[in-house]
Amino acid sequence: MSFSLNEAYWTHKYLEKKTGWDTGTASKPIVQYLDQIFRKDIKIFIPGAGNAYEALYAFKSGFRNVHILDFSPIPLQNFRNSCPNFPEENIFCQDFFEHEGQYDLILEQTFFCALNPQQRPAYVEKMYQLLKPGGKLVGVLFSRDFDHPGPPFGGHKKEYEQYFQLVFNKIYIDDCYNSIPPRSGFELFIKLEKLK
Repeated sequence: MSFSLNEAYWTHKYLEKKTGWDTGTASKPIVQYLDQIFRKDIKIFIPGAGNAYEALYAFKSGFRNVHILDFSPIPLQNFRNSCPNFPEENIFCQDFFEHEGQYDLILEQTFFCALNPQQRPAYVEKMYQLLKPGGKLVGVLFSRDFDHPGPPFGGHKKEYEQYFQLVFNKIYIDDCYNSIPPRSGFELFIKLEKLK
Protein backbone atom coordinates (compact mmCIF):
# COMPACT_ATOMS: atom_id res chain seq x y z
CA MET A 1 0.00 0.00 0.00
CA SER A 2 1.68 3.18 -1.20
CA PHE A 3 -0.46 5.71 0.67
CA SER A 4 -1.16 6.52 4.30
CA LEU A 5 -4.63 6.01 5.78
CA ASN A 6 -4.30 9.18 7.83
CA GLU A 7 -6.65 12.07 8.59
CA ALA A 8 -5.82 13.79 5.28
CA TYR A 9 -6.73 10.64 3.32
CA TRP A 10 -10.17 10.32 4.92
CA THR A 11 -10.90 14.05 4.78
CA HIS A 12 -10.09 13.98 1.07
CA LYS A 13 -12.57 11.11 0.62
CA TYR A 14 -15.32 13.15 2.29
CA LEU A 15 -14.50 16.31 0.36
CA GLU A 16 -14.53 14.39 -2.93
CA LYS A 17 -17.72 12.58 -1.85
CA LYS A 18 -16.03 9.22 -2.43
CA THR A 19 -17.72 7.56 0.53
CA GLY A 20 -18.94 4.23 -0.80
CA TRP A 21 -19.09 2.82 2.72
CA ASP A 22 -21.72 5.41 3.68
CA THR A 23 -25.19 3.90 3.23
CA GLY A 24 -26.98 7.06 4.38
CA THR A 25 -28.69 5.32 7.29
CA ALA A 26 -27.93 3.34 10.44
CA SER A 27 -26.84 -0.26 9.95
CA LYS A 28 -29.86 -2.55 10.26
CA PRO A 29 -28.04 -5.22 12.32
CA ILE A 30 -26.88 -2.58 14.79
CA VAL A 31 -30.31 -0.94 14.94
CA GLN A 32 -31.92 -4.28 15.76
CA TYR A 33 -29.30 -4.98 18.40
CA LEU A 34 -29.83 -1.57 20.04
CA ASP A 35 -33.59 -2.13 20.03
CA GLN A 36 -33.08 -5.10 22.37
CA ILE A 37 -31.28 -3.05 25.02
CA PHE A 38 -33.51 -1.67 27.75
CA ARG A 39 -30.82 0.02 29.87
CA LYS A 40 -30.47 3.44 28.29
CA ASP A 41 -27.71 4.54 30.66
CA ILE A 42 -24.99 2.29 29.24
CA LYS A 43 -21.88 4.00 27.89
CA ILE A 44 -21.59 3.44 24.12
CA PHE A 45 -18.61 4.16 21.88
CA ILE A 46 -18.58 4.25 18.07
CA PRO A 47 -15.07 4.55 16.57
CA GLY A 48 -14.62 5.45 12.92
CA ALA A 49 -18.15 6.76 13.20
CA GLY A 50 -18.20 8.74 9.96
CA ASN A 51 -21.55 10.52 9.67
CA ALA A 52 -22.57 8.52 12.75
CA TYR A 53 -26.03 7.35 11.73
CA GLU A 54 -25.86 4.68 14.45
CA ALA A 55 -25.15 7.36 17.06
CA LEU A 56 -28.06 9.44 15.81
CA TYR A 57 -30.35 6.42 16.02
CA ALA A 58 -29.14 5.52 19.51
CA PHE A 59 -29.46 9.11 20.75
CA LYS A 60 -32.98 9.46 19.38
CA SER A 61 -33.83 6.09 20.99
CA GLY A 62 -32.99 7.43 24.44
CA PHE A 63 -29.35 6.43 24.85
CA ARG A 64 -27.75 9.55 26.33
CA ASN A 65 -24.25 8.26 27.02
CA VAL A 66 -23.11 7.80 23.41
CA HIS A 67 -19.58 8.76 22.30
CA ILE A 68 -18.29 8.97 18.72
CA LEU A 69 -14.83 9.23 17.19
CA ASP A 70 -13.51 9.88 13.72
CA PHE A 71 -10.16 10.81 12.19
CA SER A 72 -11.73 13.43 9.92
CA PRO A 73 -13.56 16.57 11.15
CA ILE A 74 -15.87 16.61 8.10
CA PRO A 75 -18.28 13.79 9.08
CA LEU A 76 -18.25 14.91 12.70
CA GLN A 77 -19.46 18.34 11.61
CA ASN A 78 -22.11 16.66 9.46
CA PHE A 79 -23.22 14.78 12.56
CA ARG A 80 -23.35 17.96 14.65
CA ASN A 81 -25.64 19.46 12.02
CA SER A 82 -27.93 16.42 12.06
CA CYS A 83 -28.00 16.11 15.85
CA PRO A 84 -27.45 19.57 17.39
CA ASN A 85 -28.45 18.43 20.90
CA PHE A 86 -25.72 15.79 21.05
CA PRO A 87 -23.17 16.58 23.80
CA GLU A 88 -20.06 18.17 22.28
CA GLU A 89 -17.85 16.56 24.92
CA ASN A 90 -18.85 13.14 23.53
CA ILE A 91 -17.43 13.89 20.07
CA PHE A 92 -13.76 13.02 19.50
CA CYS A 93 -11.74 14.00 16.43
CA GLN A 94 -8.64 11.91 16.94
CA ASP A 95 -6.73 8.74 16.16
CA PHE A 96 -8.60 5.73 17.56
CA PHE A 97 -5.38 4.27 18.95
CA GLU A 98 -4.82 7.40 21.06
CA HIS A 99 -8.31 7.40 22.58
CA GLU A 100 -8.79 6.70 26.28
CA GLY A 101 -12.01 5.66 27.97
CA GLN A 102 -14.06 2.77 29.34
CA TYR A 103 -17.27 1.64 27.67
CA ASP A 104 -20.07 -0.87 28.18
CA LEU A 105 -20.67 -1.29 24.45
CA ILE A 106 -18.55 -0.53 21.39
CA LEU A 107 -20.23 -0.63 17.99
CA GLU A 108 -18.29 -1.74 14.90
CA GLN A 109 -19.55 -0.51 11.54
CA THR A 110 -17.09 -0.22 8.60
CA PHE A 111 -14.19 0.78 10.87
CA PHE A 112 -12.27 -2.50 11.05
CA CYS A 113 -12.28 -2.79 7.24
CA ALA A 114 -10.92 0.76 6.88
CA LEU A 115 -7.74 0.01 8.80
CA ASN A 116 -4.59 -1.37 7.26
CA PRO A 117 -4.78 -5.16 7.94
CA GLN A 118 -1.41 -4.92 9.69
CA GLN A 119 -3.23 -2.95 12.40
CA ARG A 120 -5.77 -5.67 13.16
CA PRO A 121 -3.94 -7.12 16.19
CA ALA A 122 -3.57 -3.59 17.59
CA TYR A 123 -7.29 -2.95 16.92
CA VAL A 124 -8.24 -6.05 18.91
CA GLU A 125 -5.99 -5.08 21.83
CA LYS A 126 -7.29 -1.50 21.87
CA MET A 127 -10.93 -2.56 21.75
CA TYR A 128 -10.33 -4.89 24.68
CA GLN A 129 -8.67 -2.07 26.66
CA LEU A 130 -11.57 0.30 25.97
CA LEU A 131 -14.21 -2.11 27.25
CA LYS A 132 -15.27 -2.29 30.86
CA PRO A 133 -15.36 -5.77 32.42
CA GLY A 134 -18.52 -7.33 31.03
CA GLY A 135 -18.45 -4.96 28.08
CA LYS A 136 -19.21 -6.01 24.50
CA LEU A 137 -17.90 -5.24 21.03
CA VAL A 138 -20.83 -5.66 18.62
CA GLY A 139 -21.27 -5.04 14.92
CA VAL A 140 -20.56 -6.30 11.43
CA LEU A 141 -17.43 -7.29 9.51
CA PHE A 142 -17.05 -8.07 5.83
CA SER A 143 -16.91 -11.76 4.94
CA ARG A 144 -15.32 -11.44 1.52
CA ASP A 145 -12.23 -10.46 -0.39
CA PHE A 146 -12.16 -7.39 -2.59
CA ASP A 147 -10.73 -7.36 -6.12
CA HIS A 148 -9.14 -3.93 -5.65
CA PRO A 149 -6.62 -2.50 -3.20
CA GLY A 150 -8.29 -1.40 0.03
CA PRO A 151 -9.79 0.21 1.86
CA PRO A 152 -12.10 -1.51 2.38
CA PHE A 153 -10.03 -4.52 3.32
CA GLY A 154 -11.83 -7.83 3.44
CA GLY A 155 -11.37 -11.01 5.40
CA HIS A 156 -13.09 -14.13 6.65
CA LYS A 157 -14.41 -15.70 9.84
CA LYS A 158 -11.44 -17.96 10.63
CA GLU A 159 -8.99 -15.09 10.29
CA TYR A 160 -11.09 -12.86 12.56
CA GLU A 161 -11.45 -15.61 15.16
CA GLN A 162 -7.67 -15.96 15.33
CA TYR A 163 -7.33 -12.26 16.17
CA PHE A 164 -10.16 -12.03 18.67
CA GLN A 165 -9.36 -15.27 20.49
CA LEU A 166 -6.08 -13.76 21.64
CA VAL A 167 -7.85 -11.49 24.14
CA PHE A 168 -11.63 -11.90 24.19
CA ASN A 169 -13.19 -14.42 26.55
CA LYS A 170 -16.52 -14.96 24.80
CA ILE A 171 -16.79 -14.82 21.01
CA TYR A 172 -19.78 -15.01 18.67
CA ILE A 173 -19.12 -14.59 14.94
CA ASP A 174 -21.70 -15.81 12.44
CA ASP A 175 -23.35 -14.96 9.15
CA CYS A 176 -25.36 -11.75 9.32
CA TYR A 177 -28.98 -12.46 8.37
CA ASN A 178 -30.21 -8.85 8.24
CA SER A 179 -27.63 -7.05 6.11
CA ILE A 180 -28.70 -4.42 3.60
CA PRO A 181 -29.25 -5.99 0.12
CA PRO A 182 -25.90 -4.92 -1.43
CA ARG A 183 -24.04 -6.59 1.45
CA SER A 184 -26.29 -9.61 1.87
CA GLY A 185 -24.20 -12.77 2.16
CA PHE A 186 -21.02 -10.76 2.62
CA GLU A 187 -21.22 -9.77 6.28
CA LEU A 188 -20.64 -11.40 9.63
CA PHE A 189 -22.32 -10.31 12.84
CA ILE A 190 -19.95 -10.21 15.80
CA LYS A 191 -20.56 -10.09 19.53
CA LEU A 192 -17.39 -10.26 21.60
CA GLU A 193 -17.47 -10.02 25.37
CA LYS A 194 -14.83 -9.05 27.88
CA LEU A 195 -15.78 -11.17 30.86
CA LYS A 196 -15.47 -9.82 34.40
